[in-house]
Amino acid sequence: MKTLTEKTLSRASGREVSPGDVVEVEVDLVAFHDLTGYHVLEVMEKVGVKRVFKPEGVVIAFDHLVPPPDVRSAEIQQAIRRFARELKLPNFHDVGYGILHQVLVEDYVLPGQVVIVADSHASTSGALGAFAQGMGASDVAAAAITGRTWLTVPQPFKVVLEGRPRQWITGKEVSLEMLKAFKADYFVGMSIEVFVEEPRAFPMDYRLTVANMGVEMNADALIFVPDEETSRYLEEMRGLRPSHLERPSPKAEYVDEYSINLEDVDFLVAAPNSVDNVKSVREVSGVEVDAVFIGSCTGGRLSDLEIAAKIMKGKRAKSRCIVVPASWRTFKKALELGYVQTLVEAGCMVTYGTCGPCIGGHFGVLGSGEVAVSTSNRNFVGRMGSPQSKVYLSGPAVAAATAVLGRIAEPGEVL
Repeated sequence: MKTLTEKTLSRASGREVSPGDVVEVEVDLVAFHDLTGYHVLEVMEKVGVKRVFKPEGVVIAFDHLVPPPDVRSAEIQQAIRRFARELKLPNFHDVGYGILHQVLVEDYVLPGQVVIVADSHASTSGALGAFAQGMGASDVAAAAITGRTWLTVPQPFKVVLEGRPRQWITGKEVSLEMLKAFKADYFVGMSIEVFVEEPRAFPMDYRLTVANMGVEMNADALIFVPDEETSRYLEEMRGLRPSHLERPSPKAEYVDEYSINLEDVDFLVAAPNSVDNVKSVREVSGVEVDAVFIGSCTGGRLSDLEIAAKIMKGKRAKSRCIVVPASWRTFKKALELGYVQTLVEAGCMVTYGTCGPCIGGHFGVLGSGEVAVSTSNRNFVGRMGSPQSKVYLSGPAVAAATAVLGRIAEPGEVL
């Protein structure tokens, strides 16, 4: 009786696997971006091999420092651009297409695949039922060249999401609820398999955020068990209708199980300087905020923008507010639906397809002593700029309400 993790890795390795086994697996996709991709190329140059296992199996998207804010960034992108051109890689996306993790789920990843990414937030692809891991440049280069990698089969842990979330509660709050319950190091060596009892009550945008935050829980992988919502998303985004979605065996064995009643999840933030320093918004209400960031591979999806626009409509931000939809496609749809105009009229600066503010790269670096509320995934010292700045992580509703009032707040305070 196999879990979804065991079934996926058994297929990829060509033999039956069990937790704790060290296995070599075939990978379906290998991906990297501008910041890590250069190091992948460096490894290839050092070993004297400049090829990939199959051109369509490699995905590249420029996202971390785009458009390039300095000469060095531009030169790095030039090098990767030449690499993609020389090897005739069809899945290369230049500046302006989107953040790599969003690009992967919008255009490439399928349930049951093994996905290796030169970035820790590879776990995002688990929302579609894939086994996705982030690895270092050497391992990613090896996977890109050979189409294979090795890993230890993780221990499976079952999470069940019950009921329906209250208004404005999203995947970010559910992620923080899990971090509050287990802290950031509990799931080391584990694969979290998430079952949603009411699939349409927890849409793909929310799942992508929870999967993205799986690495913040130190899980080897976080996988949503595919269901009707998975099928809906694939059909809507790519016109695909999967004939079969692999699921765990009915009597699959897990090391433990945890249930979350979505109706009970509250508005939460991760206070400085740790992702598991989780508090209710009421505990930190009133903290004055200099900047708000709504975006990134964690919080820059269409539903995040919709929530922010509804809360900020007809109002004016007191804190400076930067909004970054995760992809060109997301931006375009938000533009068509009027969300971008609403946010701009509220005083937000809106761009798209860059990780800039999340990593303290550009488009919103924090100065000494500044406080930010961000829908991104990390708040450790210096993450968004100065080591003397402070970052609170939140969902889009709290971020939007905070921008309007200039202090940490729940959406009910501005509506």
